[in-house]
Amino acid sequence: MEDIRSLIARRKFFDGVFAVVGLLSLLVGLITLLALILDLAVDGVPRLSWQFFTSFPSRFAEQAGILSAWVGTTLVMIVTAATAVPLGVAAGVYLEEYAAKNWMTALIEINIANLAAVPSIVYGLMALGLFVYQFNLGQSILTAGLTLALLILPMVIIATREAIRSIPGAIREASFALGATKWQTVRDHVLPYSTGGILTGVIIALSRAIGETAPLITIGALTFIAFLPHAPVTTEAPYVSFQWLMDPFTVMPIQMFNWVSRPQEAFHLNAAAAGLVLLVMTLIMNGLAIYIRFRFRKRIKW
Repeated sequence: MEDIRSLIARRKFFDGVFAVVGLLSLLVGLITLLALILDLAVDGVPRLSWQFFTSFPSRFAEQAGILSAWVGTTLVMIVTAATAVPLGVAAGVYLEEYAAKNWMTALIEINIANLAAVPSIVYGLMALGLFVYQFNLGQSILTAGLTLALLILPMVIIATREAIRSIPGAIREASFALGATKWQTVRDHVLPYSTGGILTGVIIALSRAIGETAPLITIGALTFIAFLPHAPVTTEAPYVSFQWLMDPFTVMPIQMFNWVSRPQEAFHLNAAAAGLVLLVMTLIMNGLAIYIRFRFRKRIKW
């Protein structure tokens, strides 16, 4: 009896030690992140103004802004999301619900997992040869969006599969028992219940894409651009234009890199302010995903 009590006490002690170590590790990460954000805010907040958002880059730090950078980032992310999310979700659904479990499927799964860990510069080199030179898309917003879409596609597929895999099999069996087809089961039951996990994976993937620099520099993104792409909406019929897809571009990370590489302290403050804007854009994306996930869950409950 005494040995059992001492064993229990020893295990409780190690459980407590592990909990303390885990808590300290969490605090170290949070404190470090908070310190970095505060340092960024101290340098960047005084520089934020309406003029900073509505001005083009300039060789004078006080007159420089991020208009072309945040517009370019927004348009590139629209192309990325419109390409990667439908393809990634569809591929994940097929692999998890329809594909036969054989050596070919296993090979595809291994390659998808490996592609998720490939350095981003490799995707940039591939896009340079495929989209820029082979398909003649040039150094355009479309090329950038497709490049980042390829970069995050494995992550979206993996997140979709894991979210679908977490759905209890009883839901599928109940649907089949009531006479539903495979597609009806996936559309009306599997996908709605797995939307939360899928959206979480999609936002993590898009958050990675929005901060990527190496593949965009590889395909020829501009470091200095003093004009905006064509407007997607026009005043003449058919009122929608896709000419902006082929326009040159720059993005926030490249603009920040350009400013940080300069010796003047004023440009470093501009980079800090741009970093805050990029952080807010990422938080807005996360907030939108949380809202959509909440709406889906609320609809499922009813």
